[in-house]
Amino acid sequence: MTDFDYDLVIIGAGPAGLTAGIYAARARMNVLLLEKAVPGGQIIVTDWIENYPGFPEGISGFDLAEKMILQAEEMGLKIETAGVHSLNLDKDKKEVVLADRTISTKSLIIASGASPKKLGIGEDRYMGKGISFCATCDAPFFKDKTVVAIGGGDTAVQESIYLTKFVKKVFLLHRRDQLRAAKILQERAFASDKIEILWDTVATGVEGLFGIEGVHVRNVKTGEEKTLKADGCFIWVGTLPNAEFLGDDIITDEYGFIRTDGRMETNIPGVYAAGDIRDTPLRQVSTAVGDGAIATLAAEHYIENL
Repeated sequence: MTDFDYDLVIIGAGPAGLTAGIYAARARMNVLLLEKAVPGGQIIVTDWIENYPGFPEGISGFDLAEKMILQAEEMGLKIETAGVHSLNLDKDKKEVVLADRTISTKSLIIASGASPKKLGIGEDRYMGKGISFCATCDAPFFKDKTVVAIGGGDTAVQESIYLTKFVKKVFLLHRRDQLRAAKILQERAFASDKIEILWDTVATGVEGLFGIEGVHVRNVKTGEEKTLKADGCFIWVGTLPNAEFLGDDIITDEYGFIRTDGRMETNIPGVYAAGDIRDTPLRQVSTAVGDGAIATLAAEHYIENL
């Protein structure tokens, strides 16, 4: 019988990974949760969450993450700060390769999440110098200034509304003629005298010597181009999977998100995916939590049948 370091290793400490860890710890599994950055995932930089059950008044993303982390720790979950370099996967044994060692485990849950997608308009040059993906982090730097926000989904509209607490004006660019965000968020954006929505408009670049001074935009229907004078640019146009360590064994969709069945199992027995890393029609805290619970239950049943 092969010896294993753990029954279960979880990669990623966002809502999916933390939930998986809580369920595994309650089941008295020998479990390790790995997180390369700060536990909590993307919600720690989310201003306000209104659609997570149990918080009728809403809750800040940071506070919700803090509660999840505390619950996991009180349950006895071991959380280690470490980035995963690669995976060695076969039917019976899974290995997680870290910088300083290799961990063996009977089962694996990948909950590494996703990161903001870039537009290629100068993000690398101007990151921290006017371009941002996080209003909660950076809005105070733009007090009484004008900024451009890009996107039309829930995150873009919610964060644009948050920006109005600090900035003088928000130009919200959307490449289509209607927003995709929830209606309640749209209503709030339309009602704000600080938000001006530019329909059918995309950003083509930014300019500025030491920081952003303007954003170049183009109307996709008329072809008209102009430059908006602005001190900052916030980008919310979707996500890319944090999947650089996956390798070629696990089947993904064309964008790199992991394909699973209803039990969150991948094409490799004993390997599961949960949360934003998964090929899923909805990426929310509530769906991530559900994914994490299902994945752990499935992993537990898998281990029992080894």
